[in-house]
Amino acid sequence: MEITDLLCQALQRQSQDICNALMLVASTKTLLQKMKDERWDDLLSLVKSFCQVRNIDIPDLSSSYFTRGARARREHSDHTLEHHYRVDIFYEAINCQLMELNHRFNDSSMELLQLSANLNPKSAIDNFRASDICQLVEKFYPKDFSEQEKLVLNAQLQHYEIDVIKHPDYKLLTSISDLCQWLIKTGRTSNFDLIYRVASLILILPVSTATTERSFSAMSLIKTRLRNKMEDEFLNDSLILYFERELAEKISLETILEDFRKTRDRRVRL
Repeated sequence: MEITDLLCQALQRQSQDICNALMLVASTKTLLQKMKDERWDDLLSLVKSFCQVRNIDIPDLSSSYFTRGARARREHSDHTLEHHYRVDIFYEAINCQLMELNHRFNDSSMELLQLSANLNPKSAIDNFRASDICQLVEKFYPKDFSEQEKLVLNAQLQHYEIDVIKHPDYKLLTSISDLCQWLIKTGRTSNFDLIYRVASLILILPVSTATTERSFSAMSLIKTRLRNKMEDEFLNDSLILYFERELAEKISLETILEDFRKTRDRRVRL
């Protein structure tokens, strides 16, 4: 937890720095692997000193380890207690962390983040590559741009490198969010509308990912055993109300009834 805390805090920041996030992911993996390879003896010494100070009995780690009920069945054990704590608990806990990081930040995700970093002013000011932005669109956002727009995007990137990146104010920008605001403020969104679209897609990526995960979590709360036969349309409407419950609470019943009255005439007054 000490090693992963910095990465967790960075990923939860409202303004995300892609470059720093990538470096933190790599350093976190390295530190976890180093802990697995080198820090078992240090941890064991720390635990022993903790037990000694508080008069806690320390078991003989060289003794044989038996699973629950194995001793009563007189089964033979090939592992010591030290092996159990080191391999089955210590190594296993770190392996779970590494597997989760590799799952969350697989090769495809890392490539997406690396290509997206080219629009980050911090990295683009010294090493801007227009080809990476074109590759990003071609590989990850093919349905958001037509073939004609992809050609126009390539042309816009050439002007962008001269007009925007070499602008004196560009050095003051620190994130893709700042870049989008600056493009709007200076009126450059009309000239670089496709680049602005790419930047907007990058900015909403964390939100869309979190929304997808939140949808599956909410579905288990909405679609209970008693509601298992609800149709998809009703389920979608219920999920929207659950997600936007803060807005839904502000809507009065009188307003809802009035909207129903306006849709068509009814025989019975609501």
